[in-house]
Amino acid sequence: MRGRGSVVLACVTLALSGHLGVTSATAAPASPCDVDGPQLRYVVLFDKGTTAPTAHRQIRAACGTVTDYYPEIAVGVAVSSTTLFAERIGPQRAFSAQAARLARRGPGSAVPGNAPRIPSRTGTDVTTADRSAEQWNLRAINATAAHSVDVGSRDVVVGVLDSGIDPAHPDLAGTVDAELSVGCLSGSPDHARSAWEPTTSGHGTHVAGILAAADDGRGITGVAPGVRLASVKVIDERGYVDPEAAVCGLLWAARNGMQVTNSSYLVAPWPTSCASGSGQQVVHEALARAVEYAEAAGTLTVAAATNEGVQLTRSNPSGIAAAADSSSCEALPAGLPQVVAVSSVESSGVKAAYSSHGLGVIDLTAPGGGTDDCVLSTVPSGYESMCGTSMAAPHVAGVAALLASRLPGATPRELRAALTGQASALACPTDYDVAGDGTQDAYCTGYSGYNSFYGHGMVDALAAVSALPAGSAQQQAVQPARRPVEPNDRQDEQVRQVPEHRDVEHTDRKPPGQLDAVIQREALHDYAQRLGVDGQWVEGR
Repeated sequence: MRGRGSVVLACVTLALSGHLGVTSATAAPASPCDVDGPQLRYVVLFDKGTTAPTAHRQIRAACGTVTDYYPEIAVGVAVSSTTLFAERIGPQRAFSAQAARLARRGPGSAVPGNAPRIPSRTGTDVTTADRSAEQWNLRAINATAAHSVDVGSRDVVVGVLDSGIDPAHPDLAGTVDAELSVGCLSGSPDHARSAWEPTTSGHGTHVAGILAAADDGRGITGVAPGVRLASVKVIDERGYVDPEAAVCGLLWAARNGMQVTNSSYLVAPWPTSCASGSGQQVVHEALARAVEYAEAAGTLTVAAATNEGVQLTRSNPSGIAAAADSSSCEALPAGLPQVVAVSSVESSGVKAAYSSHGLGVIDLTAPGGGTDDCVLSTVPSGYESMCGTSMAAPHVAGVAALLASRLPGATPRELRAALTGQASALACPTDYDVAGDGTQDAYCTGYSGYNSFYGHGMVDALAAVSALPAGSAQQQAVQPARRPVEPNDRQDEQVRQVPEHRDVEHTDRKPPGQLDAVIQREALHDYAQRLGVDGQWVEGR
């Protein structure tokens, strides 16, 4: 989110090569387990199929203690006060976000100067006034009209992986399911109410309001006001999202049968977007395994693109490393193949300048707002307007929840296909000079049905819920979801290989699989060479 509050986002670049394997540590440590540093938390990879007792033995042998283990994906969370823990457990197996931040700050430093700003628990007094007229964002995706068809089912639960939800807010009081809410900051589910409620950040409550604020004629209304929400806290008090927290959140949602999750964040172990850092392979592998497990368990993952206006590259699935490329920029979890990645548009319908983009990464777009038209939603103690892809993503998650309500038992693949198949196509802008200085601020590649700015287009709530009757068995009739695109394909091949675009008539009447004239411009040539790979840190103003 970027806005009159704050946003949580970050981008990590993974420089890998070949296939990612895990080398298990079996020998005892070469020296005693000296306590020679602060206790730090690590996310640790194991060979798939590793049992919990084996994982515990390996961690103990490396002078650590297991705090949680996720056997479904063979990822553990451990703590150690031995500085050589990562070395002892084995190469490319452990990463500590805490250690990475400590190294950047230096001994004795306080909160780093580049720490994300977080919105405080402020807002106007909670009022009984109807503020739905201010919700241009709902009208932009036809959500208000969709409510006459379906408002969502109480049987559907959306996991809000964020900074916590205020369950006492009048617009959310009957929506948050306390039994399914947990805090995941330590990498382990904590059921205490204090662990999943917000403290210093209104970000999660804002996202929750966009998703499912009550349709009661007071305050605002959410995209899917009839569904339930689970508060899954993964963003800490300084706005950081550590990989073990994200893994915990994704696994908790999948284990508990949540049909949809919203991730308006990005794992942020490094100081800047697209920065390289030690342990990137571990972070990517852990997140990829978690998202893949969630998909297999029946949970659709929706995530925000970053707010830094960068060209994103696709992320590989687990076990497959990406070729080292200094020009690549991955956004986790948004760039992973199973994730529905969402860019942001202003009220004009044009991509917001801050919104990142990327062919084969962005699936859909939704309202995130701009300088003068941020998105109004709930915050602890009132309402506030914020801008960002953090705000765009819950619009898509809300429509996914409406679809899940009408199509009980639909798989993530079927929900994804219904979302993209019913989206309103948006063509690349012919001119994207946002700054008004005669220079293109970003280049859109693709055609009206599928491009790097908007993916398949603007999510459309009314079209989605009207396409099939509630409980219909016609899920198979929706268009197929995208399949992974080969990294070495040319741009035209990348577009053609997405199944729903093979037979699309292009705007300039070129054969299917070729790109519109707008992206043939000579000015795009160098930029386009950087494309070719598929798949947060909160900032504000």
